[in-house]
Amino acid sequence: MKYLALGKTGLMVSEVGFGAIPIIRLDATKAVRVLHRALDHGINFYDTANAYKDSEEKIGQAFAGVRDRVIIATKTGKRDAAGTMRHLENSLRMLRTDYIDLYQLHQVAREEDWQGVLAPGGAVEAMQKAREQGKIRFMGVSSHNQEMAVKMIQTGLFSTIQFPFSFIEDGAKDHLHPVARELGVGIIAMKPFAGGVIDNAPLAFKFLRQYPDAIPIPGYDSVASVDEIVAIYQQPNGITAEDLAAMERYRRDLGARFCRRCEYCQPCPNGVMITLSMTYPLVALRMSPAVAVEFSGKALATVSKCTECGICVEKCPYDLPIPKLLQDHYRLWEQHLLTLP
Repeated sequence: MKYLALGKTGLMVSEVGFGAIPIIRLDATKAVRVLHRALDHGINFYDTANAYKDSEEKIGQAFAGVRDRVIIATKTGKRDAAGTMRHLENSLRMLRTDYIDLYQLHQVAREEDWQGVLAPGGAVEAMQKAREQGKIRFMGVSSHNQEMAVKMIQTGLFSTIQFPFSFIEDGAKDHLHPVARELGVGIIAMKPFAGGVIDNAPLAFKFLRQYPDAIPIPGYDSVASVDEIVAIYQQPNGITAEDLAAMERYRRDLGARFCRRCEYCQPCPNGVMITLSMTYPLVALRMSPAVAVEFSGKALATVSKCTECGICVEKCPYDLPIPKLLQDHYRLWEQHLLTLP
Protein backbone atom coordinates (compact mmCIF):
# COMPACT_ATOMS: atom_id res chain seq x y z
CA MET A 1 0.00 0.00 0.00
CA LYS A 2 1.29 3.45 -0.93
CA TYR A 3 0.74 6.49 1.30
CA LEU A 4 0.18 10.01 0.05
CA ALA A 5 0.06 13.43 1.69
CA LEU A 6 -3.49 14.68 2.19
CA GLY A 7 -3.06 18.23 0.99
CA LYS A 8 -1.00 20.32 3.42
CA THR A 9 -2.29 18.53 6.52
CA GLY A 10 0.83 16.44 6.96
CA LEU A 11 -1.40 13.36 7.23
CA MET A 12 -0.11 10.44 5.18
CA VAL A 13 -3.11 8.45 4.04
CA SER A 14 -3.36 5.19 2.14
CA GLU A 15 -3.88 5.62 -1.60
CA VAL A 16 -7.35 4.14 -1.18
CA GLY A 17 -9.48 4.78 1.89
CA PHE A 18 -12.55 3.26 3.51
CA GLY A 19 -16.07 4.68 3.22
CA ALA A 20 -18.23 3.52 6.12
CA ILE A 21 -21.79 3.58 4.79
CA PRO A 22 -21.96 -0.13 3.84
CA ILE A 23 -20.96 -1.35 7.31
CA ILE A 24 -24.31 -0.02 8.50
CA ARG A 25 -25.94 -3.16 7.16
CA LEU A 26 -23.50 -5.51 8.88
CA ASP A 27 -23.76 -6.70 12.44
CA ALA A 28 -20.98 -5.53 14.74
CA THR A 29 -18.93 -8.71 14.50
CA LYS A 30 -18.90 -8.72 10.70
CA ALA A 31 -18.25 -4.97 10.52
CA VAL A 32 -15.25 -5.25 12.83
CA ARG A 33 -13.91 -8.14 10.75
CA VAL A 34 -14.13 -6.03 7.56
CA LEU A 35 -12.50 -3.03 9.24
CA HIS A 36 -9.68 -5.19 10.60
CA ARG A 37 -9.13 -6.70 7.15
CA ALA A 38 -8.76 -3.22 5.67
CA LEU A 39 -6.24 -2.23 8.32
CA ASP A 40 -4.31 -5.46 7.79
CA HIS A 41 -4.00 -4.50 4.12
CA GLY A 42 -2.61 -1.09 5.08
CA ILE A 43 -5.75 1.03 4.61
CA ASN A 44 -5.43 3.70 7.29
CA PHE A 45 -7.99 6.34 6.25
CA TYR A 46 -11.59 5.82 7.44
CA ASP A 47 -14.41 8.20 6.55
CA THR A 48 -17.77 8.15 8.29
CA ALA A 49 -20.44 10.58 9.52
CA ASN A 50 -22.79 11.16 12.39
CA ALA A 51 -25.62 10.43 9.95
CA TYR A 52 -24.33 6.94 9.12
CA LYS A 53 -26.26 5.32 11.95
CA ASP A 54 -23.98 3.02 14.00
CA SER A 55 -20.92 3.18 11.73
CA GLU A 56 -18.97 5.35 14.18
CA GLU A 57 -19.62 2.90 16.99
CA LYS A 58 -18.38 0.00 14.85
CA ILE A 59 -15.24 1.88 13.89
CA GLY A 60 -14.63 2.73 17.53
CA GLN A 61 -15.00 -0.91 18.50
CA ALA A 62 -12.69 -2.10 15.72
CA PHE A 63 -9.86 0.30 16.43
CA ALA A 64 -9.89 0.49 20.21
CA GLY A 65 -6.26 0.09 21.21
CA VAL A 66 -4.84 0.90 17.77
CA ARG A 67 -6.03 4.50 17.45
CA ASP A 68 -2.55 5.68 16.51
CA ARG A 69 -2.58 3.47 13.40
CA VAL A 70 -5.67 5.00 11.79
CA ILE A 71 -6.75 8.38 10.47
CA ILE A 72 -10.42 8.98 11.19
CA ALA A 73 -12.65 11.45 9.37
CA THR A 74 -16.25 12.06 10.30
CA LYS A 75 -18.88 14.71 9.63
CA THR A 76 -21.74 16.75 11.01
CA GLY A 77 -24.82 17.90 9.13
CA LYS A 78 -25.56 20.56 11.70
CA ARG A 79 -25.25 24.20 10.69
CA ASP A 80 -25.27 25.80 14.13
CA ALA A 81 -22.52 25.78 16.76
CA ALA A 82 -24.52 24.10 19.51
CA GLY A 83 -25.69 21.27 17.27
CA THR A 84 -22.21 20.82 15.84
CA MET A 85 -20.71 20.47 19.32
CA ARG A 86 -23.36 17.90 20.28
CA HIS A 87 -22.56 15.89 17.16
CA LEU A 88 -18.84 16.15 17.83
CA GLU A 89 -19.10 14.96 21.42
CA ASN A 90 -21.28 12.07 20.30
CA SER A 91 -18.78 11.15 17.58
CA LEU A 92 -15.90 11.19 20.04
CA ARG A 93 -17.85 8.90 22.35
CA MET A 94 -18.89 6.49 19.61
CA LEU A 95 -15.42 6.40 18.08
CA ARG A 96 -13.82 5.84 21.50
CA THR A 97 -11.28 8.58 20.97
CA ASP A 98 -10.46 11.99 22.39
CA TYR A 99 -9.71 13.54 18.99
CA ILE A 100 -10.83 13.30 15.37
CA ASP A 101 -8.25 13.76 12.65
CA LEU A 102 -10.59 15.36 10.13
CA TYR A 103 -13.96 16.85 11.06
CA GLN A 104 -16.07 17.81 8.07
CA LEU A 105 -19.20 19.81 7.38
CA HIS A 106 -21.55 17.38 5.65
CA GLN A 107 -23.00 18.30 2.26
CA VAL A 108 -22.85 22.08 2.09
CA ALA A 109 -24.30 22.75 -1.35
CA ARG A 110 -26.71 25.67 -0.99
CA GLU A 111 -25.93 29.30 -0.29
CA GLU A 112 -28.25 29.43 2.71
CA ASP A 113 -26.41 26.51 4.33
CA TRP A 114 -23.06 28.13 3.63
CA GLN A 115 -24.15 31.40 5.18
CA GLY A 116 -25.54 29.50 8.14
CA VAL A 117 -22.30 27.70 8.97
CA LEU A 118 -20.32 30.94 8.60
CA ALA A 119 -22.62 33.12 10.71
CA PRO A 120 -21.91 33.96 14.36
CA GLY A 121 -23.04 30.91 16.32
CA GLY A 122 -22.58 28.76 13.22
CA ALA A 123 -20.87 25.41 12.73
CA VAL A 124 -17.52 26.88 11.66
CA GLU A 125 -17.29 28.75 14.95
CA ALA A 126 -17.75 25.49 16.86
CA MET A 127 -15.23 23.64 14.72
CA GLN A 128 -12.59 26.30 15.24
CA LYS A 129 -13.15 26.16 19.00
CA ALA A 130 -12.94 22.36 18.97
CA ARG A 131 -9.68 22.55 17.04
CA GLU A 132 -8.25 24.91 19.65
CA GLN A 133 -9.29 22.41 22.33
CA GLY A 134 -7.53 19.56 20.51
CA LYS A 135 -10.75 17.67 19.81
CA ILE A 136 -10.23 17.91 16.05
CA ARG A 137 -7.00 18.27 14.11
CA PHE A 138 -8.23 19.53 10.75
CA MET A 139 -11.43 20.98 9.29
CA GLY A 140 -12.93 19.78 6.02
CA VAL A 141 -16.13 20.07 4.04
CA SER A 142 -18.11 17.88 1.64
CA SER A 143 -20.40 18.99 -1.17
CA HIS A 144 -22.10 17.90 -4.38
CA ASN A 145 -22.07 21.41 -5.84
CA GLN A 146 -18.80 22.20 -7.61
CA GLU A 147 -19.30 25.95 -7.67
CA MET A 148 -19.94 25.97 -3.93
CA ALA A 149 -17.03 23.58 -3.28
CA VAL A 150 -14.59 25.92 -5.02
CA LYS A 151 -15.99 28.91 -3.15
CA MET A 152 -15.60 27.17 0.21
CA ILE A 153 -12.01 26.03 -0.21
CA GLN A 154 -10.98 29.46 -1.44
CA THR A 155 -11.79 30.86 2.02
CA GLY A 156 -8.80 29.04 3.51
CA LEU A 157 -10.99 27.58 6.27
CA PHE A 158 -10.76 23.97 5.17
CA SER A 159 -7.90 21.52 4.79
CA THR A 160 -9.85 19.08 2.62
CA ILE A 161 -12.71 18.94 0.16
CA GLN A 162 -14.79 15.80 -0.31
CA PHE A 163 -16.59 15.69 -3.65
CA PRO A 164 -18.03 13.01 -5.99
CA PHE A 165 -15.53 11.67 -8.48
CA SER A 166 -15.81 8.77 -10.91
CA PHE A 167 -15.76 8.22 -14.65
CA ILE A 168 -19.45 9.12 -14.61
CA GLU A 169 -19.08 12.24 -12.46
CA ASP A 170 -15.70 13.54 -13.56
CA GLY A 171 -16.29 17.28 -13.79
CA ALA A 172 -14.15 18.00 -10.72
CA LYS A 173 -10.93 17.11 -12.55
CA ASP A 174 -11.21 20.19 -14.75
CA HIS A 175 -12.04 22.85 -12.17
CA LEU A 176 -12.28 21.85 -8.50
CA HIS A 177 -9.21 19.63 -8.38
CA PRO A 178 -6.83 22.17 -9.97
CA VAL A 179 -8.00 24.84 -7.51
CA ALA A 180 -7.59 22.46 -4.58
CA ARG A 181 -4.07 21.51 -5.68
CA GLU A 182 -3.07 25.14 -6.05
CA LEU A 183 -4.33 25.87 -2.52
CA GLY A 184 -2.87 22.71 -0.98
CA VAL A 185 -6.32 21.40 -0.08
CA GLY A 186 -6.57 17.62 0.19
CA ILE A 187 -8.95 15.93 -2.24
CA ILE A 188 -11.22 13.12 -1.06
CA ALA A 189 -13.08 11.36 -3.86
CA MET A 190 -16.44 10.18 -2.60
CA LYS A 191 -18.81 7.93 -4.54
CA PRO A 192 -16.12 6.24 -6.66
CA PHE A 193 -18.88 3.90 -7.86
CA ALA A 194 -21.15 6.90 -8.61
CA GLY A 195 -23.40 6.09 -5.69
CA GLY A 196 -23.67 2.42 -6.62
CA VAL A 197 -24.43 2.58 -10.34
CA ILE A 198 -20.97 1.38 -11.38
CA ASP A 199 -20.74 -2.33 -10.70
CA ASN A 200 -17.32 -2.93 -12.25
CA ALA A 201 -14.62 -2.21 -9.66
CA PRO A 202 -11.59 -2.74 -11.94
CA LEU A 203 -13.05 -0.29 -14.46
CA ALA A 204 -13.90 2.27 -11.78
CA PHE A 205 -10.40 2.25 -10.35
CA LYS A 206 -8.65 2.28 -13.70
CA PHE A 207 -10.15 5.74 -14.07
CA LEU A 208 -9.51 6.87 -10.49
CA ARG A 209 -5.90 5.78 -10.34
CA GLN A 210 -5.06 8.33 -13.03
CA TYR A 211 -5.55 10.95 -10.30
CA PRO A 212 -3.57 9.57 -7.33
CA ASP A 213 -3.88 12.67 -5.16
CA ALA A 214 -7.68 12.33 -5.17
CA ILE A 215 -8.08 9.72 -2.43
CA PRO A 216 -11.10 7.48 -3.16
CA ILE A 217 -13.17 6.18 -0.26
CA PRO A 218 -15.11 3.18 -1.59
CA GLY A 219 -17.51 1.40 0.71
CA TYR A 220 -16.90 -2.20 1.74
CA ASP A 221 -19.43 -4.69 3.06
CA SER A 222 -17.30 -7.83 3.17
CA VAL A 223 -13.76 -9.08 3.54
CA ALA A 224 -13.93 -10.11 -0.12
CA SER A 225 -14.75 -6.57 -1.24
CA VAL A 226 -11.71 -5.26 0.66
CA ASP A 227 -9.49 -7.90 -0.92
CA GLU A 228 -10.84 -7.11 -4.39
CA ILE A 229 -10.04 -3.41 -4.29
CA VAL A 230 -6.66 -3.85 -2.61
CA ALA A 231 -5.73 -6.38 -5.31
CA ILE A 232 -6.52 -3.78 -7.98
CA TYR A 233 -4.00 -1.41 -6.39
CA GLN A 234 -1.34 -4.13 -6.43
CA GLN A 235 -1.41 -4.21 -10.25
CA PRO A 236 -0.01 -1.68 -12.75
CA ASN A 237 -2.67 0.68 -14.04
CA GLY A 238 -3.62 1.19 -17.67
CA ILE A 239 -6.72 2.09 -19.69
CA THR A 240 -7.46 0.42 -23.01
CA ALA A 241 -9.78 1.44 -25.81
CA GLU A 242 -12.15 -1.27 -24.59
CA ASP A 243 -12.17 0.30 -21.13
CA LEU A 244 -13.03 3.71 -22.55
CA ALA A 245 -15.84 2.17 -24.56
CA ALA A 246 -17.20 0.44 -21.46
CA MET A 247 -17.15 3.71 -19.53
CA GLU A 248 -19.05 5.39 -22.33
CA ARG A 249 -21.67 2.63 -22.26
CA TYR A 250 -22.28 3.31 -18.56
CA ARG A 251 -22.72 7.01 -19.29
CA ARG A 252 -25.10 6.29 -22.15
CA ASP A 253 -27.15 3.76 -20.20
CA LEU A 254 -27.65 6.13 -17.29
CA GLY A 255 -28.94 8.76 -19.66
CA ALA A 256 -30.96 11.63 -18.22
CA ARG A 257 -32.38 9.68 -15.30
CA PHE A 258 -29.35 9.84 -13.04
CA CYS A 259 -29.58 12.21 -10.07
CA ARG A 260 -26.22 13.87 -9.42
CA ARG A 261 -27.39 15.25 -6.02
CA CYS A 262 -26.40 18.80 -6.93
CA GLU A 263 -29.51 20.12 -5.10
CA TYR A 264 -30.23 22.81 -7.67
CA CYS A 265 -33.85 21.61 -7.49
CA GLN A 266 -34.11 22.57 -3.82
CA PRO A 267 -35.94 23.94 -1.96
CA CYS A 268 -39.31 22.58 -3.03
CA PRO A 269 -42.08 25.15 -2.41
CA ASN A 270 -44.28 22.34 -1.09
CA GLY A 271 -41.71 20.85 1.25
CA VAL A 272 -40.78 17.72 -0.71
CA MET A 273 -37.33 16.46 0.28
CA ILE A 274 -36.37 15.94 -3.33
CA THR A 275 -32.71 14.94 -3.21
CA LEU A 276 -33.05 12.25 -0.57
CA SER A 277 -36.16 10.87 -2.28
CA MET A 278 -34.52 10.89 -5.71
CA THR A 279 -31.66 8.74 -4.46
CA TYR A 280 -33.74 6.15 -2.63
CA PRO A 281 -33.04 3.22 -5.03
CA LEU A 282 -29.30 3.72 -4.58
CA VAL A 283 -29.69 4.06 -0.81
CA ALA A 284 -31.63 0.80 -0.75
CA LEU A 285 -28.96 -0.86 -2.87
CA ARG A 286 -26.13 0.30 -0.63
CA MET A 287 -27.74 -0.06 2.79
CA SER A 288 -30.24 -2.87 2.10
CA PRO A 289 -34.01 -2.23 1.93
CA ALA A 290 -34.48 -3.10 5.60
CA VAL A 291 -32.19 -0.25 6.67
CA ALA A 292 -33.11 2.14 3.85
CA VAL A 293 -36.84 2.25 4.60
CA GLU A 294 -36.07 3.81 7.96
CA PHE A 295 -33.09 5.87 6.82
CA SER A 296 -35.06 7.50 3.97
CA GLY A 297 -38.54 7.27 5.49
CA LYS A 298 -38.77 10.91 6.54
CA ALA A 299 -37.88 12.05 3.02
CA LEU A 300 -40.15 9.63 1.17
CA ALA A 301 -43.08 10.61 3.37
CA THR A 302 -42.90 14.11 1.87
CA VAL A 303 -43.42 12.87 -1.70
CA SER A 304 -47.19 13.03 -1.16
CA LYS A 305 -46.81 16.83 -1.05
CA CYS A 306 -45.67 16.93 -4.68
CA THR A 307 -48.14 18.83 -6.88
CA GLU A 308 -46.12 18.28 -10.07
CA CYS A 309 -45.73 22.04 -10.40
CA GLY A 310 -42.59 21.52 -12.46
CA ILE A 311 -40.41 24.06 -10.66
CA CYS A 312 -37.84 21.38 -9.82
CA VAL A 313 -37.71 20.25 -13.44
CA GLU A 314 -37.00 23.81 -14.57
CA LYS A 315 -34.15 24.08 -12.07
CA CYS A 316 -32.58 20.69 -12.82
CA PRO A 317 -29.46 21.12 -15.00
CA TYR A 318 -29.86 17.53 -16.19
CA ASP A 319 -33.54 17.82 -17.24
CA LEU A 320 -34.63 14.95 -15.01
CA PRO A 321 -38.37 14.10 -14.91
CA ILE A 322 -38.27 14.59 -11.15
CA PRO A 323 -41.99 14.28 -10.27
CA LYS A 324 -42.30 10.97 -12.13
CA LEU A 325 -39.13 9.60 -10.56
CA LEU A 326 -40.32 10.65 -7.12
CA GLN A 327 -43.49 8.63 -7.57
CA ASP A 328 -41.52 5.62 -8.83
CA HIS A 329 -39.25 5.77 -5.80
CA TYR A 330 -42.18 6.18 -3.43
CA ARG A 331 -43.76 3.01 -4.79
CA LEU A 332 -40.45 1.17 -4.36
CA TRP A 333 -40.25 2.38 -0.76
CA GLU A 334 -43.79 1.12 -0.13
CA GLN A 335 -42.84 -2.29 -1.55
CA HIS A 336 -39.83 -2.46 0.76
CA LEU A 337 -41.98 -1.51 3.74
CA LEU A 338 -44.21 -4.50 3.05
CA THR A 339 -41.25 -6.86 3.28
CA LEU A 340 -40.36 -5.84 6.83
CA PRO A 341 -41.15 -8.31 9.61
